[in-house]
Amino acid sequence: MQSGLKNFKYDSQIVSHSLVSLDPTQRAWIEVSGKSIEHNVREIKSLLKNGCQFMAVVKADGYGHDAKFVSQNAIKGGADKLGVATLKEGLSLRSEGIEEPILVLGNIYTRKDLLICFKNNLMPTISDIEQCIICDEIGKKYKKLFYIHLKIDTGMSRLGFESKNFVQSFGNIISFENIKIDGIYSHLSTADALDASHESSYANIQRRTFLQLLSDLSIKKYPNIKIHLANSAGTLIDNDFHFDMVRVGLCMYGYKPSQYQSHLKLKPAMSLKSKVSFIRIVDNNVGISYGKKFITSKKTKLAVISIGYADGIYRTLSNKISLIHNGKKYPQIGSITMDQLMIDITGANDINVGDTVTLLGSDSGQCISPVDWADAAETIPWEILCAFKNRLPRVQI
Repeated sequence: MQSGLKNFKYDSQIVSHSLVSLDPTQRAWIEVSGKSIEHNVREIKSLLKNGCQFMAVVKADGYGHDAKFVSQNAIKGGADKLGVATLKEGLSLRSEGIEEPILVLGNIYTRKDLLICFKNNLMPTISDIEQCIICDEIGKKYKKLFYIHLKIDTGMSRLGFESKNFVQSFGNIISFENIKIDGIYSHLSTADALDASHESSYANIQRRTFLQLLSDLSIKKYPNIKIHLANSAGTLIDNDFHFDMVRVGLCMYGYKPSQYQSHLKLKPAMSLKSKVSFIRIVDNNVGISYGKKFITSKKTKLAVISIGYADGIYRTLSNKISLIHNGKKYPQIGSITMDQLMIDITGANDINVGDTVTLLGSDSGQCISPVDWADAAETIPWEILCAFKNRLPRVQI
């Protein structure tokens, strides 16, 4: 006898309709506040010196918040430009109808990719003379200026022209007739350090190196070239780091990368939530989850939560975090699994299957931040935010 399930015919239209109609909050999801993004841009812009532009860094899908949604709301808040890491990220924003200037912060070096960049009005970051030659040839072929940004390595040891060779390189590049140098920039490597504001700090050493190079270029002869150095942390140190533009990522999403500007009123834009899928009671001396790394010390009431490390919750956070329900925190216990985790709700009578719990964000006066998770995992909040996977729906609020 053949299995009835094996012979069952699936209707692809029904499947497609079911996918579309599925509630995004059915299991686990991320809520993103556009108003918080807009507010944070305005709040940070209030610190900037007159005439300083704001680049909203929306790489890594807007730090996990949804790049299109973040871009739209950052622009509402007054962002002048957008920054992405890859060519694909820039193209995705263009395909969504976003027309603002976009700088690709990563390295684009092949003729094919630089041509795609040019045809879609994206500005590449250029780190050597060979890339400039290709850009000039593309501009000449299409009889249109190719807008680029030149990057200098002042101490990050990543992308950028060598500092010692940049003045000579610039002298060659400025003579190219089909290139428009829209910006010159560098990147700070220690702007979030506790001593970053001190004159002897490495951040200030980098700033002074950058300033000397600009002086050697006689940069005042080129008023249309935008100079930029500061990331979020650099933006908060002092307006000496602001130049013509700042590149803001983490702060725009509501988190401070350093202790500076403690009065800055930022609003976290992300909340991570999930549903209770099952409740059970286990006895004393029972191992919870894989490896039995948590053993109950009493009869324990557990709630199974529909989210796990496949969604971006680091397994190293096992037994180190809490979740919030109705303003009360409950400890996560046992190893975090691929799709689920458990919390200890012993004594709670108001938690039921289908209830929503908050992993990151605020609920009735309680708050859990990506910074808390970063501290527990011995990493940085950037990594926490960028870890959340696409199977978590982004719900705009």
